[in-house]
Formats: sequence, C-alpha cells, structure tokens
Amino acid sequence: VQLAESGGGLVQPGGSLRLSCATSGFTLDYYVIGWFRQAPGKEREGVSCISFTDGDTYYADSVKGRFTISRDNATSTVYLQMNSLKPEDTAVYYCATEPRSFLPYGRSICDVSDYDYWGQGTQVTVSS
Repeated sequence: VQLAESGGGLVQPGGSLRLSCATSGFTLDYYVIGWFRQAPGKEREGVSCISFTDGDTYYADSVKGRFTISRDNATSTVYLQMNSLKPEDTAVYYCATEPRSFLPYGRSICDVSDYDYWGQGTQVTVSS
C-alpha cells in the first residue's frame, strides 16, 4: 500500500486548492480513503473520508459545504477540492487508507486511530 499526497501550497483566504492522493498497491473498491490534517500544536483530525465499498462519506463540520472528496477511477487518485479556504484550514494534510472490513460499522469512518496506512503529508497555508 502506497499513498502520495500533492497539491499543497500557499493560498489567500477565500481561495481554492485541490489536493491529490495517488494510490498504489491495493484496490480502492475495498478500502476507505481519508483526508486528515494536523495544525501546529493540535491533534490530527479527520477532514473527509469516503468508503468506496458502500459509499459512506464523512465531512467534518468545519469543512462541510467547502470541501469535496472525489475519485478518478482511471488513475486511482483521490482528490480533496478545498474552496473558500480560511486561515484556520492551515495544516499539514495527509491521506490515509484502511480496508473497509477493518473499520467498525455503526460509527464514524474518519477516526484517526483506525488508519494504519499514511502518506507523507502536504502543507497547506492560508494567509494573506
């Protein structure tokens, strides 16, 4: 299992960025992919996660209506489109994955502690 994030950078408040997570070594259809972030001095938190097995999708309240998670089937790439960015979105963003069957049913699919496979992260800075 390999994950590689890209697309981070510096953007002004109100701007947009699209993060990419290139995946290899596994079949997306049986996995959950999540985007997480960690700001300085804060714990890593779930931003958006999607199960390609059953379609279950999660967005943190702080990003609902602004961020969208999607997939390119041809390239096995998962994207996080981030619009209307705010300074509080500044963080290192990570993608992570886990087989859907390993995640407990009946609760959030975006719990950091449930994920074993992580990318290296990409920095997003929102500042004027």
